[in-house]
Amino acid sequence: MTHSDFCRQQAAKAQADADATKLDNVRDRCLRSMSAWTEMADRAERVAAEREVREAASAAARVL
Repeated sequence: MTHSDFCRQQAAKAQADADATKLDNVRDRCLRSMSAWTEMADRAERVAAEREVREAASAAARVL
């Protein structure tokens, strides 16, 4: 499991918690949590993609 997968699971759990509650303040807290977890997952995916590009460029440079 990757870090982004973990973050996506936590975001889904926060969404489910928000859907299940009847209290507005708890729902708002869960939705803020969901947003934060989603942002972390997006960032982790972006970093992983950038790392792959750097590693590919480094490998190509070694071949030359």
